[in-house]
Amino acid sequence: MKSIYIPQILKAPDRKIEIIINDGIAGLNTLTPVRGKLVVRHGGNFLELIVQAETIVTLTCDRCLQNYNHRLEVNTSELIWLEAIQIDNLPLEREVALEDLSETLSPTGYFDPEAWLYEQFSLALPLRQLCGENCQGAPTTETHKENYLDSRWASLASLKKILNTSEDSS
Repeated sequence: MKSIYIPQILKAPDRKIEIIINDGIAGLNTLTPVRGKLVVRHGGNFLELIVQAETIVTLTCDRCLQNYNHRLEVNTSELIWLEAIQIDNLPLEREVALEDLSETLSPTGYFDPEAWLYEQFSLALPLRQLCGENCQGAPTTETHKENYLDSRWASLASLKKILNTSEDSS
């Protein structure tokens, strides 16, 4: 996806550009291409972005560590303010008010739709990745536990075995 020169959007019909998405996004590992539609509308001093897109990603379950496929959907909108920022005179440190924490672009700059879509899909990834509601987690048999014992607990495990054998003999 190519970057869009922001003043060019003003010359488009209804001051908006519609982008049909049917491609991969750099940095986002997906099984299928990202498919959907992105609308970029110039509102004078802001860009309005509206996206409806989806893809399928492979995730790793947090409980059982198995891979599973997950449909990732993005249906969102955002306003990005257009204002010229002079970077030359900024101090190395400065306080920023809460209301100043917003996305801004230069009105004569470029908008990168691929980077914005990457951010939106990254935000849509589930925080807790579970392969299913009934995921039982990793196998918990005794032999499985012994095979994957953390070496830092080895001395405790040997002490436990000694204690168990002394109890059995009494």
